[in-house]
Amino acid sequence: MAEVTLSNVRKVYAGGVEAVKGVTFAVPDGHLCVMVGPSGCGKSTLLRMIAGVETVSSGEIRIGARVVNEIEPSDRDIAMVFQNYALYPHMRVYDNMAYGLRNRKTPKVEIDKRVREAARILEIDGLLDRKPRQLSGGQRQRVAMGRAIVRRPAAFLFDEPLSNLDAKLRVTTRVEIKKLQRSLGTTSIYVTHDQLEAMTLADMLVVMNAGKVEQIGAPLEIYERPATTFVATFIGAPAMNLLPMTAADQGFAAGDLPAGGAIVGVRPEDFALAMPGTTSAGGIALPMTVDAVERVGPESFVYGTLDRGDAVILRVPGQQVPSIGARAVAVAAREKLHRFSPDGRQRL
Repeated sequence: MAEVTLSNVRKVYAGGVEAVKGVTFAVPDGHLCVMVGPSGCGKSTLLRMIAGVETVSSGEIRIGARVVNEIEPSDRDIAMVFQNYALYPHMRVYDNMAYGLRNRKTPKVEIDKRVREAARILEIDGLLDRKPRQLSGGQRQRVAMGRAIVRRPAAFLFDEPLSNLDAKLRVTTRVEIKKLQRSLGTTSIYVTHDQLEAMTLADMLVVMNAGKVEQIGAPLEIYERPATTFVATFIGAPAMNLLPMTAADQGFAAGDLPAGGAIVGVRPEDFALAMPGTTSAGGIALPMTVDAVERVGPESFVYGTLDRGDAVILRVPGQQVPSIGARAVAVAAREKLHRFSPDGRQRL
């Protein structure tokens, strides 16, 4: 186990395309760090640089006490789990898991011990004699994780490992990964574009956008205090409502906005649906027309258009469902409001 540290890491491709723009953060020993962001934000490139399969244009990567920039992937003491499993189709499960250890000349008795222990942990001990084609997607992913576990590396690297699984299997496998990482205590870096995966798995969340880090912190901290409007809308589903406002806007009584106004953010669950004419002391009360309603079990999503023209979404208890075309007021208390600079780059 080891801390993984990145210091001003950059990746510039031919033609001057900068994919990663000076990223700095440290993953403490034993923590599970999730890098999340949209496609093309640089998170997978960053993971590949940590793994050693991409060169670092500048900056420094440390695994434990070693600077690994010039060290071959096989000598970095890391193990990767890929989204496509990367299993050898002609080998049994046992041999897939043992392959890396055999290449390292690990004694046969030790290989057998490690493979069977990992298979027991992952509950695939009854599948060791099967070929990958005889396994389900979830079982193949467990084999891929088992192959990483037997290495006993300083760090695990996960490259969108659940993206090929169906929705139900993603949930159960996500729980298994979290339990496994907790029990092994191995430093882990996990890449995903799925914000729900990121929120539920991470000890430490790194939100990336356009090659840069937008925010680093604990998942709940980032959800409750997003640093930018990008983070505010990327983390959380449905996304935060963003409303450009000034203190003079009708329905806005929170005051203390800068002279040039601000973007005011409200999570859908922090809006309450009220009767026409309702006001809010210190918060906001915005007249709206209901455009659509989605019932999702014990709650509903209410889509509306404010009289001022903005589209909004409210997350309300299932029984509080208005009719389409109804008039209502979207109310939010002062302490539930998020304020950002007009360009969205800074929390106020």
